[in-house]
Amino acid sequence: MSQSLSNARLDAARFIQERVRTVDDWPQPGVQFRDITPVLQDRRALRTLIDLFVQRYIDAKLDAIAGLDARGFIIGPILAYELSLGFVPIRKKGKLPYKTISQSYELEYGSATVEIHEDACKPGDRIVLVDDLVATGGTMMAGKILLERLGATVVEAAAIIDLPDLGGSTLLREAGVPLYTVCEFAGH
Repeated sequence: MSQSLSNARLDAARFIQERVRTVDDWPQPGVQFRDITPVLQDRRALRTLIDLFVQRYIDAKLDAIAGLDARGFIIGPILAYELSLGFVPIRKKGKLPYKTISQSYELEYGSATVEIHEDACKPGDRIVLVDDLVATGGTMMAGKILLERLGATVVEAAAIIDLPDLGGSTLLREAGVPLYTVCEFAGH
C-alpha cells in the first residue's frame, strides 16, 4: 500500500472517529455508549465509512455480507449493495419468520440470543460479518458460530468501532477470526 493511500485511510478513520458521540451512563450507569448516529446522519461521514469498507473488500472473493441486529443492519446492506453481494440478517431471537437456528451469548451488560434462517447461506460461502462495534465480542462470536454451523466461512469480522479494553477483539482474534475496525476507543 502506498504511503499516501495509507495516510488517506488514517485521515478517513480519524474523520469517522471524531463523529462518534459518547453517551455516558447509557443504557446503565457506568457504560459509555458509543453512538454512531452522528456518523449516519452526516452524508460525508456515511460515504467515507462505506468507502473504507468497500475498498477493504472490493477484491475479496466473497459470497455475502452478514449483519448483526441492529446496527449491522444499517451498514451491512449498504456494503453488500456496493459490492454486488447478498445480505444475510442475523437477528435477535423471535424476529425472523422462517425456520431458524439460534446461539446465545453474553454481552457487556446482560445476555442475549441471535438467530439466522437455516437457509441463509450455503456450505462454502465466504462471508464478512458486520456490526457497529466490538465490545466483549459475544455478538460477533455468536454470529460467527451461526454462520459456521450453516457451513459458511467467516472471512473477516468488521466493525466501525473497537472497544479493546472490553476484550472482544482479543477474544475474536484468539478464536481465529480476522478483525477489521475503523477506529477504537479506550475505556468502557
